[in-house]
Amino acid sequence: QLQLVESGGGLVQPGGSLRLSCTSSGETMDYYAIAWFRQAPGREREGVSCISSSDGTTAYADSVKGRFTISRDNAKNTVYLQMNSLKPDDTGVYHCAADRMYYYCSGDMLNPPDLDYWGQGTQVTVSS
Repeated sequence: QLQLVESGGGLVQPGGSLRLSCTSSGETMDYYAIAWFRQAPGREREGVSCISSSDGTTAYADSVKGRFTISRDNAKNTVYLQMNSLKPDDTGVYHCAADRMYYYCSGDMLNPPDLDYWGQGTQVTVSS
């Protein structure tokens, strides 16, 4: 089993930055592509970004391209989501997720809601 835990959320002003972290227990994340999703009030869950297990291939939702950067440090068993130029519309609960079928990231990974492993989420609030 893979247990995922997110951290790093908080309250920031528009234009500010946050870095979210996703770590795992039980298994390492080395063999999995890792994705970030967010859930905002009144909106559908949105796939934000993902990163491959080995070659660093990434994908991003159009809404965050140029502002968010996903990365991973396997030595620290951590995947990061660096969020810059934050907007109020970025507000939501951010979850990291993984699936047995995904070792490489692709845009398709950001579409299905039925990935195998999910973290509990961390709240990001962008407000003045």
